[in-house]
Amino acid sequence: MNILAAFIFFTRLPFWRIREVPAECFKHVVPYWPLSGWLTGSIMAGVLWLSAQILPFSVAVLLALAARLLITGALHEDGLADFFDGFGGGTNRERILSIMKDSHIGSYGVIGLIFYFLLLWSLLMSLPLSFACITLIAGDTISKLTSSQIINFLPYARKEEESKAKVVYNRMSGGEFAFGLLCGILPSALLLPYRYWMAIVLPLIMLYLLCTLMKRKLQGYTGDCCGALFLLSELSFYLGIVILMFI
Repeated sequence: MNILAAFIFFTRLPFWRIREVPAECFKHVVPYWPLSGWLTGSIMAGVLWLSAQILPFSVAVLLALAARLLITGALHEDGLADFFDGFGGGTNRERILSIMKDSHIGSYGVIGLIFYFLLLWSLLMSLPLSFACITLIAGDTISKLTSSQIINFLPYARKEEESKAKVVYNRMSGGEFAFGLLCGILPSALLLPYRYWMAIVLPLIMLYLLCTLMKRKLQGYTGDCCGALFLLSELSFYLGIVILMFI
């Protein structure tokens, strides 16, 4: 049930039609976030491959990115924009949390998203088609694995009733951590040549840096922080892949 809850929470696909999921299950969705990456990453790779057969590669990359936006309802991108707004415009903990909860996007969020998508598009454009498809799957899952660890390192920064999703995630059990770890690393281990495995170092550095920033500024994390950490970790993974490719 927790796995089904994760697919319902992290995608906009109609998994909710399968059966009703108890509200308690949504407190345990984060450990299964990497598993949802198998779906979103594979759909992105599929759209990229098929589109590139009849369209320029640059257009195919845009369509692949648009596919994930549609599948997830821009859940993570909304978090990234709020993260940029909050940490860019907030001067203290209360102000940062207040800005991040505001549904309106500010200048920091707009500029941050523009730079994020430009860099993401540029990095993917640097890869050959077949390798880009593999990297999309590996990057989605490994980055969701690293970013999911935020709930093990930091407490939630708000009260549960103040959460946008109206749920506070529980920390992972040993079994949940092991399952998430397997789901996160398996695509990279199976699909990527071993010389590219070192690319995971950059997402781990991103996890450390952003967790340190959140601990200092917020004394915890929010749902927006989770989304921002995933996208920035994924971006750093692609950066690592491109660096290793040209070394």
